[in-house]
Amino acid sequence: MSRTATIAVAGLVLLVLGALLAPYVSPSGRDEIDLQHRNAAPSLRHPFGTDDLGRDTLTRVLYGGRVSLAVGAVATLVAVGIGTLLGVVAGFRGGFVDAAVVHAVDVALSVPTFFVLLLLGSWWGASFGALCLVLGLTNWMPVARLVRSATQSLRERTHVEAARALGFGTRRIVLRHILPLAVAPILVAAALACAQAILLEAALSFLGFGLQPPTPSWGNMLQEAQAHLYDAPWAAVFPGLLVLGTVLALHTVADAVRDALDPRLRA
Repeated sequence: MSRTATIAVAGLVLLVLGALLAPYVSPSGRDEIDLQHRNAAPSLRHPFGTDDLGRDTLTRVLYGGRVSLAVGAVATLVAVGIGTLLGVVAGFRGGFVDAAVVHAVDVALSVPTFFVLLLLGSWWGASFGALCLVLGLTNWMPVARLVRSATQSLRERTHVEAARALGFGTRRIVLRHILPLAVAPILVAAALACAQAILLEAALSFLGFGLQPPTPSWGNMLQEAQAHLYDAPWAAVFPGLLVLGTVLALHTVADAVRDALDPRLRA
């Protein structure tokens, strides 16, 4: 693994640990208000400063990471589950099934995703489950394409032909002889889907269609901080940097996974 990928993995591990251990490592309570220190600059007491209500920004960032990372993870599970299922079925069956899935992917990709997210978000509300479901249902198409291509290539391999000749059923062939070899594109697609979900959650929350305050997420922290960009820019800088760093780290990890698991790139 390259040094850049190692740094990216270490950064993601620190982010996840910080989010999980937020109640134990945060310098104050999540919603603890201190009106005497509103919009305070970064200091030893408040390393990331405070917001317009005197809440500690570091604490809010850690708790916001819980929400943003959880949304990204759950939405990725939904997208990867749907995309893998449709991609395997299309690539293995071929024919009419393949054509139907390909056309469904093309139609879904032609729809402006962000406007669909805004519409669905206004219909379904801004609950955690609804947000994850909406993000997953609008982000499965690249996964389906990658898995379909990998399955089409793998189904012609000698070991799959041998499994067919031995009378193995479709389920056993797919689960034991195709999916294990398609792990690389699935993991790459999952990392990219997670980055996309985190970005979209931040954008939706920034526009007021995501999770609502006082529940912190990096997106609604940015939304709350936009009114104080001149007198308290740190309230926007730190959550913005974490969104940027997380997305870059996930893309770096996706490239590293592809390089490590693809024998042609290893060679």
